[in-house]
Amino acid sequence: MPNHQGSLDLVFHALADPTRRGIVERLVRGPASVSELARPLEMSLPAVLQHLQVLESSGLVISEKAGRVRTCRVEPAALRAAESWLGAQRTNWEQRLDRLDDILAHRSGDPAAEGDDRA
Repeated sequence: MPNHQGSLDLVFHALADPTRRGIVERLVRGPASVSELARPLEMSLPAVLQHLQVLESSGLVISEKAGRVRTCRVEPAALRAAESWLGAQRTNWEQRLDRLDDILAHRSGDPAAEGDDRA
């Protein structure tokens, strides 16, 4: 199985910034030009371009230039990889908490847990 840890690190680093999360949220609705992405943000165009560079480096965003217009779109595979990793962590913790719940129920003498064979 290939090691995707490095790419996950880049994705989570990119998503750690609220401006970049906002850009991704906007791009999930559809492609947009850099100027369209910059318009609602209270920052300079070079600052927006830096954020886009981080998003592109992480694989979350792909941009294409046609003439003078650079259009950006989200890359769903990078989002799916992060979602998959988070889902695995959630499942792991839910299983651990279920086991803890069973242990605590058995220790307290909970009659409902006595017939439960999930230990």
